[in-house]
Amino acid sequence: KRMISIRKNICIVLSLIGLGLQSCDKLDMAPTDSIDPSKAFRNLDDVNMGVLGAYAPLSTTLLEAGAIVSDEVLLPTENTVSNTALHRWMYNSSYGSVTSAWNEYYVVIDRVNHVLEALPNITVTGNNQILKNQYEAELLALRAYSHFELLRGYASSYDTEGMGVPYMKARALGYPARPTVKSNYEDINADLQVAKDLMPTSFTENIRITKTAISAIQARVALYAKNWSDAIKYASEVISAEPLAPKNDFPKIWEDKSNSEVVWKLARVIGDSRLGAAFYREAGGIVLYAPSSKLINTFNKTDDIRYAAYIKDDPSRVGPSPSIKSQYLVNKYIGGNTTNPGLTDVKIFRTGEMVLIRAEAEAESNSATGLTNAANDLNSLRRERIHNYVNQTFSSKQILLENIYNERFKELAFEGHRFYDLKRLKLPVERLTQDAANTSSAVKLEPTAAQYCFPIPNDEMAVNKNMVQNPKYGKD
Repeated sequence: KRMISIRKNICIVLSLIGLGLQSCDKLDMAPTDSIDPSKAFRNLDDVNMGVLGAYAPLSTTLLEAGAIVSDEVLLPTENTVSNTALHRWMYNSSYGSVTSAWNEYYVVIDRVNHVLEALPNITVTGNNQILKNQYEAELLALRAYSHFELLRGYASSYDTEGMGVPYMKARALGYPARPTVKSNYEDINADLQVAKDLMPTSFTENIRITKTAISAIQARVALYAKNWSDAIKYASEVISAEPLAPKNDFPKIWEDKSNSEVVWKLARVIGDSRLGAAFYREAGGIVLYAPSSKLINTFNKTDDIRYAAYIKDDPSRVGPSPSIKSQYLVNKYIGGNTTNPGLTDVKIFRTGEMVLIRAEAEAESNSATGLTNAANDLNSLRRERIHNYVNQTFSSKQILLENIYNERFKELAFEGHRFYDLKRLKLPVERLTQDAANTSSAVKLEPTAAQYCFPIPNDEMAVNKNMVQNPKYGKD
């Protein structure tokens, strides 16, 4: 009820902001229907509505796309209706399933900048200054997070000299060029540090960005930037504040019955899009995407508590040969509401990811202590996820890292990491033969292929004279 009330309350402010977001025929002409932020935001209540309005467009587009193009799902032959070209790596700059996130995140960023522009004009006293600081911190962190998600999806590479994405620090019309990835990292980290300094530790509502959530964003950014010391530092802050879920709580996370180890999530209420239904299942029981054999084979089905939480084995779906139906289904997003299956909060940051970030960074730190710490982290995660687990030792750094990568494959399955992990490690996407029966020969995606990076949208290329397309896409 609280979330529904919040969403009703933001409608007025969103309508005002929306007027300022409407595009012009020419990019160098100021919109005549723009609302002055000083008139839209007159007090802290207005600001809060503006902050909520900035959160509102956050989507799961890049999460979904990252799963579909990777090796963690397969395309059952019963799916003849949804995103088959995406799974087969046939997308280009006009393909909305990979390009729509560009607009979605820049809408978030524009709304953030709209409210930030108004904040200096809001006069407060006493404890209201703390609240004002919180709102500013949320906005700056949300701007940083949104740019980083754009970077993950659309950077030509994650190397410092790769082509990044325009970093919008203010509302402006123009022709922004692509800065380097290094420049993006610098701007992201700068926004996050200011946000962290402003954010009161007393604010702990995990459907919004908190100080712990900022640490989690910083840790993920540091991992991609290969800043190992910062990755260790920030991941440790999260682990200290939000320990791993105990075994009996972990399955409840995915039914929205426990917030254990959930650092930041997108709340979903009745009427919202249902990730577990619209993405993995269609009305009528059609399975759109199923867990791949490659992923299933990594689990100890008996002892690993993640297996049943993430994957449903339903032999009753498989009829006489040849059957077009998948025996396995994604269970992770089915949720706990039987009347609205698939309606579940989207977990953006969890402590499980932070343990694996710290383990990888420790292993890459090139010290005996680091390797020991990394092995301890990996073993600690596995102990919480696997019954009867016995600690392992690893004979080399490379073997340890490979175990960490494989653990990310399992732990973070369907959470929007696999494709981007392969990209940051410069590894191909490789599907098993049994997972590729319906891929039209899309079995191996090399790092040299165009589709290894998502394309800049055709609309952006058409209106922005300074925009450069990712390699090998050409003119679609």
